[in-house]
Amino acid sequence: MSAVGKAEFWARHGGTVLVVIGYAALALSTGLWALIDDHQDRAPALFALIGVAALWLLVGLLLRTRPDFSPRRNTTGWLAGRPVLGLVFYGGLLLSIFALVSTSPIYSIFGALGYPYAYALFPAHWAVFAVGVTSIGGLTAQTGLSAFPTTSPFIVLVNVAIPLAFAGWAAGGESQKRQDAIDELTEVNERLEAAMRVNAGLQAQLLEQAREAGVTEERQRMAREIHDTIAQGLTGIITQLQAADGDPAQQRRHLDNAATLARESLSEARRSVHAVRPEALESARLPEALGDVVRQWSKINGVAAEFTSTGTARPLHADVEVALLRTAQEALANVAKHARASRVGLTLSYMEDVVTLDVRDDGVGFSSTVDSSGFGFTSMRQRAEGLSGTLAIESEPGSGTAISATVPAIPVGGQP
Repeated sequence: MSAVGKAEFWARHGGTVLVVIGYAALALSTGLWALIDDHQDRAPALFALIGVAALWLLVGLLLRTRPDFSPRRNTTGWLAGRPVLGLVFYGGLLLSIFALVSTSPIYSIFGALGYPYAYALFPAHWAVFAVGVTSIGGLTAQTGLSAFPTTSPFIVLVNVAIPLAFAGWAAGGESQKRQDAIDELTEVNERLEAAMRVNAGLQAQLLEQAREAGVTEERQRMAREIHDTIAQGLTGIITQLQAADGDPAQQRRHLDNAATLARESLSEARRSVHAVRPEALESARLPEALGDVVRQWSKINGVAAEFTSTGTARPLHADVEVALLRTAQEALANVAKHARASRVGLTLSYMEDVVTLDVRDDGVGFSSTVDSSGFGFTSMRQRAEGLSGTLAIESEPGSGTAISATVPAIPVGGQP
């Protein structure tokens, strides 16, 4: 049984064990007295004392004396809460022992019960004092002070050897307590060291995962920025250069458009590398920046485009505004590249909790069976979902296309 198990056992059943031992010692002493002692005339008084002692042991049990030999406690739970009752009970027990021993020395067997009760009821320093009182008192009750030099071996055994033996046992118990405490502390330290090693390994693993996640996220960001700036710019430049070869009258306009796109793409590429906000948002709010993007796109591509803002415009977190601006640019690039549309409409709607960007065109559209998982659509979807938003795409052949991006209206200073 472990030290903790022993402690729990004695805390729960220790009082009952000592009472049973007391009754057994009382019965053994009475049996030996009946066989050995010749003073049968003292039987009535002796039996009365026996009855009082037996009743007092029962009183101690009813008072819930709970001796605790746990190596982790110095006193019993009973005495720790009610010291006066403990002293009264132990004093009554000593009186009954002294009375029985003075009647017959054989009852020193029962008197030895005082020693375990002393260590069960009192702290260590008081227990030694209680043992001494019990020993000296028992010896005095048997022999009288004048008979100390002629004490019999039995008296010496009961009143000297047994207390010394019990004191040695108690001292060994204290040593065992310290050893158990040291062992428990050692075990706790070992478990703590093992837990720290496990935690260190988990921390290293989490750091590696965070590093890999950061690298992946940065790659995705750069891929989106390259697509939304350099790729779109190069596509527009190629389109303008091809148009310049066709119509000499419009050649200068297309070349100027190509040069403008080249300068803007270069500037945006540089800003993307340094993770800086798009230039359109540096000097204007989101509605004005989107209006400028739509007007410039319409001028370059020769397609009628209209921008509308509804609701109360307010500054939003940079990530929200960048996501909506890039979504608008990607949607317009797709219209110029694939839709063959004559009209395009963009609507920015400020609502209480969300902001929605709708891009509609009257172009050729596409079938729902057409794969819409190209990088452009993926980039727009990643930007929206990265802010816990959504991206919806609706299109049918001959009916144009509608793209709707909805993201939380995170204010400036908020957490995306």
